[in-house]
Amino acid sequence: MGKKIVIAVTGASGAIYAKLLLDNLHQMGSQISEVGVVMSDNARQVWELELGNTDYKNYPFKFYDKNDFMAPFASGSARFDTMVIVPCSMGTLGRIATGISNDLTTRAADVILKERRKLILVARDTPLNLIHIRNMESITLAGGVICPAVPSFYSQPKTIEDVAMTVVSRVIDLMGLEHDSYRWSEE
Repeated sequence: MGKKIVIAVTGASGAIYAKLLLDNLHQMGSQISEVGVVMSDNARQVWELELGNTDYKNYPFKFYDKNDFMAPFASGSARFDTMVIVPCSMGTLGRIATGISNDLTTRAADVILKERRKLILVARDTPLNLIHIRNMESITLAGGVICPAVPSFYSQPKTIEDVAMTVVSRVIDLMGLEHDSYRWSEE
């Protein structure tokens, strides 16, 4: 049986990361049994601004309202394996770090942490202040994974999608899913 995954998209810059992750999850077939998606209002606006489309409406995944506390992944009994917040704003990261569950994204993250499941935050901001760093430390100590949206270049990416995919490939690896990706020292 495949993984049950929650994808949350916040209003930080970097909608391309969310798009590429959703594109790849759509193609992974039997590795995934369910994907639930929640987007903030700002996430929709940033997607439209940065990518020039509303393609987030076209994915075959179930989308949940940002305040839908009846969504299955708002409870640990639904047994979702993994949650990725991509991109993750520092405001969302701070609320998770301090246990403030004021919307579905932060509630689901709280559930994932309390159930000792995998929470991956693709933090997208720079520079970082001490509050950001301490919030990242709190989430790491609670079992979450901070995966900054910092691309790599040893694969010699040619397009902006190739560059962004270096981050998304790391996220997919962290999720424990198999996919084709550049591997250091492999041909």
